[in-house]
Amino acid sequence: MKLYPTTALLFVALSALQACGGDSSDAGAPDAASVTATRSVALLTSGPVSDAGWHAGAYEGLRWIGDSLGFRISHQQTRTPAEFDEAFISYAEAGYGLIFGHGFEYQDAASRAAEQYPDVTFVISSGSRPSANVVPLIFHLNEATYLAGMAAAAVSRAGVLGMVGGVEIPSAKGTFVAFEAGVRAVNPDATVLETFIGNWDDVSAAKEAAAAQLRQGADVLIHNVDAASFGFFQAVREAREGGREAWAFGMNRNQNDVAPDVIVGSAVIHIPAMFLRAARAWGAGTLSDEVLYSGIAAGAVDFVLNPAREGVIPDDVLAAIDRARAEIVAGTLQVPRIEFVEGEGGAGPEDPGVQGDPLPS
Repeated sequence: MKLYPTTALLFVALSALQACGGDSSDAGAPDAASVTATRSVALLTSGPVSDAGWHAGAYEGLRWIGDSLGFRISHQQTRTPAEFDEAFISYAEAGYGLIFGHGFEYQDAASRAAEQYPDVTFVISSGSRPSANVVPLIFHLNEATYLAGMAAAAVSRAGVLGMVGGVEIPSAKGTFVAFEAGVRAVNPDATVLETFIGNWDDVSAAKEAAAAQLRQGADVLIHNVDAASFGFFQAVREAREGGREAWAFGMNRNQNDVAPDVIVGSAVIHIPAMFLRAARAWGAGTLSDEVLYSGIAAGAVDFVLNPAREGVIPDDVLAAIDRARAEIVAGTLQVPRIEFVEGEGGAGPEDPGVQGDPLPS
């Protein structure tokens, strides 16, 4: 089995930066006649970019690419494997040279398309199989959810915590494994509940799953879903309105302003910055058959406190979280994760010593 080299996506990333404008053709399949001589970048998402999380971050990154690099950009929402194949082929035929498939589910379709279009580069978020023109983009979000778990254990009075996920894929499951490890680092006797609803965007299912965990005694919950997070947060909000002590944690994007009344903090991926770095490398001809890893050491992920909920996490635990973050950066704390990239022999080392180009404001 071929072992692929690892490289870091290194950058200065601030999650509060807003998406800049860009040329986006979102309606329907791309038109070959409309693709200009400038470089063209496309994005496929399996859910709505209005989810305030995973897909929203990707779309923000696409717009950063258009604004900062001057590339033509386009986005399509594709829901089924057949649509994945059709969209990859349509974009490749239309002359798009870099196509992001934002999710583990795009790996198989990207591998098929890559064989047909060897001059097109496919970057797959949480992908599992690198090849000459398929580049997995691996987010070490587990490092951030470990810190969130530490915070959650300190906030919980019941010692019962809940996790609500979408589809049980390795990347999502790994965030929960790390969250539970963080919980137990603070409270070894805690009870941690886990539910996967089998869907990323089902608001009602996420709300019911969260409500069920609250009924089982959980008083702090974290999610790993997409648009379904709105239902998840609503369940926690309604519990608080009913007199319960209940808190939530956001995931994938800084969601602290989505439900500031119930969110203590968010485990954040700086997706826009990562997309921009990948596109910049592609434009320079330096993006090749490598697995792109990035975590806390590169500034790509982190646990971000909600300033509106200051004081909820005890100061001594905040200090412990800071120490754990420093140990992760130093490599002395190895956060549990699930390895799923073919040929992967470890956690994917990073080189935090090189800074990326400034990001757009």
